[in-house]
Amino acid sequence: MGDTLLGKAALVTGGSRGIGAAIVRGLAGEGADVAFTYVSPASEKRARGVVEEVEALGRQALMIKADAARADEVSGAVRGAAATWGRLDILVNNAGIYPWGPFEDVTVEELDRTLAIHARAAFLAAQAASHHLPDGGRIINIGSNLADRVPFPGIALYAMSKAALGGLTRGLARELGPRGITVNVVHPGSTDTEMNPADGESADYQRALSALDRFLDPDDVAATVVHLAGPGGRAITGAAITVDAGTNA
Repeated sequence: MGDTLLGKAALVTGGSRGIGAAIVRGLAGEGADVAFTYVSPASEKRARGVVEEVEALGRQALMIKADAARADEVSGAVRGAAATWGRLDILVNNAGIYPWGPFEDVTVEELDRTLAIHARAAFLAAQAASHHLPDGGRIINIGSNLADRVPFPGIALYAMSKAALGGLTRGLARELGPRGITVNVVHPGSTDTEMNPADGESADYQRALSALDRFLDPDDVAATVVHLAGPGGRAITGAAITVDAGTNA
């Protein structure tokens, strides 16, 4: 545990499991109070577990039920976190899904939902947060290394939606830079989560693509986010940082 974020308040979207939960724990471990969203009653038990983990670290946690596909709930989550803590210093846009399948089979509904969750929600959350973030605040978007390279078919929609975060990140870095607010995107590679387990059907293929011949642990991604959120990230903005065990090398 450290204290580089002591006195800070953060919001992580999609923080009840996987990479999001690791980010919540990482920020709390450095002293931040952390609000996070979860999407369904099925994930409520996991969310309560994350709250307990944060409280065991001596920090405060707030779980907020919010669907990233719903614009009103995205903005409401930001307002709720800011109202609870009386401030908001760090926003991490992590909520995501993994649409997979042949390009020709993608429906308009699936297209709209994916873009809403990955691109629109990040835009709206950042827009709402900009009214609360102090000078020197942080916005960190969680993308994917598949935004830069697509090594297999079936993920055109996913890659497109995550690539949108690059443009948003660079644009916001210019918009908010005069206030000292940094905006960056972290692109994880294959990470051992429920969505993509390290012992899954395609895990060996994914592992073989990496230079280190391994899957990431969610904490590997969280460590980079925590660095960007802390003093070490104050001069990094508009950047895309790939954490993927060398898959895109």
